[in-house]
Amino acid sequence: MNTRRRPILNRRILSNMAMLLAACSPDSGQEAGSPAEMTSRPLPPGAEAISFLGDTLMPPEQSEEVRAVYMARYEEAEEALAAAPEDVEALIWMGRRIAYLGRYREAIEIYSDAINLHPEDARLYRHRGHRYLSVREPEKAIADFARAAELTAGLPDEVEPDGLPNAMNIPTSTLQFNIWYHRALAHYVQGDLEAALEAQRRCLEVSVHPDSMVATSYWMYMTLMRLGMEDEALEVLGPISEDMEIIESTGYLNLLMLFKGERTVEDLVGPSGDAATLQSTTTAYGLGVWHMLNGRMADAHQVWERILTGRNQWSAFGYMAAEGELARSAIR
Repeated sequence: MNTRRRPILNRRILSNMAMLLAACSPDSGQEAGSPAEMTSRPLPPGAEAISFLGDTLMPPEQSEEVRAVYMARYEEAEEALAAAPEDVEALIWMGRRIAYLGRYREAIEIYSDAINLHPEDARLYRHRGHRYLSVREPEKAIADFARAAELTAGLPDEVEPDGLPNAMNIPTSTLQFNIWYHRALAHYVQGDLEAALEAQRRCLEVSVHPDSMVATSYWMYMTLMRLGMEDEALEVLGPISEDMEIIESTGYLNLLMLFKGERTVEDLVGPSGDAATLQSTTTAYGLGVWHMLNGRMADAHQVWERILTGRNQWSAFGYMAAEGELARSAIR
């Protein structure tokens, strides 16, 4: 990346932050410059969110081919809901299908209406919490995940069907996994590593599939290392190996192998900017953390800044985490 871009981006960050800080109520209770504060600006028409850096986030663009598939599934969900307007399954799928179209705020409204009808269904809080996280409202997300955890406490876990089935059409996650996984992410992107670690520990307990175990281990390793808990971090890496039967989480597996010293950065670097994919965005954030853990903070920032050029991936967790890193470092 051209290093001359860094001061330009940092000036934009600081300008956005100054505007937001001036408008923020002194009684808000938020720490100055926190990601929650960055997203407090009113939404412009058509926008889905305000980033942790104060940027306006519009619905991600989708190719005609992808959008056609998503629209067909959305129309199926719309028909099912019209036939049974209060059915919880129909409401959940309507929320999921509309979110895949980038209409996260509408999905939140659907889940909120569904919660009024079915206040004891943990799945509704899990899905609404996910979309609160997408639109950069992590505190609301955490509250929903906490409620979902209460409702599932002591109950058997259940497989969660995939909204976008993988190549083998085998679901790799469960309801309780998704509750704790997304709750940990909500804490992590805010920089609350202690709370993230607590949720990650709970998540690892319900990570029954190799894919979910790898995903949890990835975030947990980085959290432990950043908290100075190197011995436990190395224990997390212990079970990770090349021959794990991974279906979806190859990006996370590759990053864990990098942390183990069995991959190189060159092996993992992928496209950025307009060519960025979910996989390359996910991987890029982990590469930034790898630089940071090895004492190369400037390199970490360059990687995270490059992630932000792939605007159509702004709902990716790697993009979101990079925003949080840059927002916190700018205020410091």
